[in-house]
Amino acid sequence: MKDLTQGSITRTILTMAAPVAAGMIFQTLYLLIDLYFVSALGDAAIAGVGAAGTLFFVVMALSQVLGVSSVALISQAVGRKDQDYANLVFNQSMVLAALCAIFTLVGGYTLSDLFMSTIAAGDAQRQGVIFLNWFLPAMGMQFAIMGMGSTLRATGIVKPTMMIQVITIILNIILAPILIAGWGPGPALGVMGAGLATTISSAIGVILLLAYFIKLEKYVSFQPGLWKPRFAIWGRMLNIGLPAGGEMLLMFGYFAIVYWLIQDFGEASQAGFSIGGRIMQSIFMPTMAIAFAVGPIAGQNFGAGHGDRVREVCYKGIMLSAFVMFVVTLVLQFHPETIIASFSEEAEVISVGAGFLQIISWNFVAQGIIFTCSGMFQGLGNTKPAMLSSASRLLIFIPIAVWMSKQDGFTENQIWYVSVLSVTLQAVISFFLVQKEMAIKLKGLQQPEALVTIPT
Repeated sequence: MKDLTQGSITRTILTMAAPVAAGMIFQTLYLLIDLYFVSALGDAAIAGVGAAGTLFFVVMALSQVLGVSSVALISQAVGRKDQDYANLVFNQSMVLAALCAIFTLVGGYTLSDLFMSTIAAGDAQRQGVIFLNWFLPAMGMQFAIMGMGSTLRATGIVKPTMMIQVITIILNIILAPILIAGWGPGPALGVMGAGLATTISSAIGVILLLAYFIKLEKYVSFQPGLWKPRFAIWGRMLNIGLPAGGEMLLMFGYFAIVYWLIQDFGEASQAGFSIGGRIMQSIFMPTMAIAFAVGPIAGQNFGAGHGDRVREVCYKGIMLSAFVMFVVTLVLQFHPETIIASFSEEAEVISVGAGFLQIISWNFVAQGIIFTCSGMFQGLGNTKPAMLSSASRLLIFIPIAVWMSKQDGFTENQIWYVSVLSVTLQAVISFFLVQKEMAIKLKGLQQPEALVTIPT
């Protein structure tokens, strides 16, 4: 366990964010390498895998229920010096992780055909279903990975998770060309290989995290006596986690709607958006690392009664995220087609992907603010405002984008401009809501004199 209630806030954020960012650099490398080998299979494969990948937002929505609630409850317990409660929350989160994994596998294999038929057509639909059949086990394992990783982060420990993440990503990078393209002794499995590589790597990650908790972790641990369902704990976790899960579910809705809006433009258009979207996800990782650090730092200081430090975490986190995203925005204004051309030689794919990156980058600073505010909501233990801000984005984006799609001369770029508008307004709303939440939660905040009793 690491005490995050002392020392420089900026240094603490950077110290926690650095190893997370390092792991995300490898994650970025994997995303780009995976995209490179999938893109060699053609536009249908890119479009199918990209469209199928939107289902990952549903799984992330569910896993956020565990991750966000664990960070909030455990970090606050650490701040109160209440180890027993932290242990209880961790073990209950693992019970919920197992249940969610079962739900994901059953629902995924039952509904994958129906899901793909709504957002893709032709060969892209078929490729997406094949990919999902081998990718679903990896999605099921995300709950255990999220639960254990979030628990460590809540206690101020990030390096073990980062190291394990790096190992699994390196394994995935090795497996991708072997299983997708048939390098060396491996069979050329195409999109099936892309899903299988991720599933194998995720399984290794779960095993390594389990080994770390069993052999090395001392502050929290697996205790079968705490596995009996505690519905009071589940209620608190769902109260905090469901809004955060709803926030991710709304992101799934955004991407699904975009694929639906552009499906009439053909596979090349969907492929361009898929490549641009993967690159965008890679670009977001540094600011996401900052947001991941903000949550537990704010949570521990809130639990310890340090209201002034909680406010400082918010403002310093926003400034750091905005600076990083501003630099990236400037870079993407110059020849983004060069980046897209690394993954496709087709002119239409390059045109769509480059247009997407150049326009969408104007909301990167706003997105950094949104990520940081979400981290603050997690630390304060109330994620409903984050979901409300995400809902505002869709309420702005959907009606305008759908209306524009019915007009003559409609192009993909118009969708990206509407997205910039909606994200910018969401950032304003998120900042207003986090100010309001701090005014409520931090008013007259005092350091706790007694530990909170564990609910039964």
